[in-house]
Amino acid sequence: MVKQWKGLLFQSFNSGSLLVFAFLCAYPFYYIIINSLSDPAESAKGIYFWPQGLTLSSYEQMMQIPTIFQSVFISAARTVVGTIITVFCSAFVGYMVTKKELPFRSTIYRLIIVTMFFSPGLIPWYMLMKTLYLKNNFLLYVLPGAVSAFFIILVKTYIESLPASLEESAQIDGAGVWTIFIKIIFPLSLPIIACIAVFTAVGQWNSWADNFYLVTDSRLNTLQYLLYTNLKSNMADIMRTSASGTTQGAALASAGKVTPMSIRYAITVITVFPIMLLYPFMQKYFVKGIMLGAIKG
Repeated sequence: MVKQWKGLLFQSFNSGSLLVFAFLCAYPFYYIIINSLSDPAESAKGIYFWPQGLTLSSYEQMMQIPTIFQSVFISAARTVVGTIITVFCSAFVGYMVTKKELPFRSTIYRLIIVTMFFSPGLIPWYMLMKTLYLKNNFLLYVLPGAVSAFFIILVKTYIESLPASLEESAQIDGAGVWTIFIKIIFPLSLPIIACIAVFTAVGQWNSWADNFYLVTDSRLNTLQYLLYTNLKSNMADIMRTSASGTTQGAALASAGKVTPMSIRYAITVITVFPIMLLYPFMQKYFVKGIMLGAIKG
């Protein structure tokens, strides 16, 4: 009887802790969404649980930003193109390092792993990108990350868990390395491929540092960088106080105008929303890929 009560108490405490943790993870997104949909005047007063005065004025004002649509296109393009290139290149390299016939296979694999522990730093990276003429070039977003050491390890480990007889039978039928990879290995590796695709897509969509350091052409700005510049440019306006002690944002809201903060809420929702939609559909592949890829060490 005592053990049952202890077990029930543990389950209750465990469930309660997980619910609190889930709430703490989800609430920041919920807070941003309800404030982006609320009337700016009400949002300036403070909204924490329910939207007040539902309106799309913040999103309408966001659409007036000159480069907003171009930035959305650049972010979407780098996410799609970059994910395809990274997945294919990393998968192929991961497959090749499993081939015993590859000269210096162990050395190549060790050199790939070394890159995970030692980074050249920002200045050498900047000089290299500039030397390769990637400054103010869309290829800057998709080529440097075409091969990832972490993804190669995942793919290599997963492929080594596949039956070797599949590849041997294809070789007997006269299939070459490229044919085996495209028609056998790649289709069978879809769980780990989907896992890599999720990692890459999230990283590409959220990335803005390369835009910050190497892109001065506004036509190549990403949505994340646009959010960064928007957060930075009007920070003084939000922090500045009027003689009455209210913020300038509150003064604008009382006049029925959209505040810089409400626009930031709207841009943040737009930048986060695609990733929130992606994860539920890719979660089963993500978990399965990690588990299957960890069978062999």
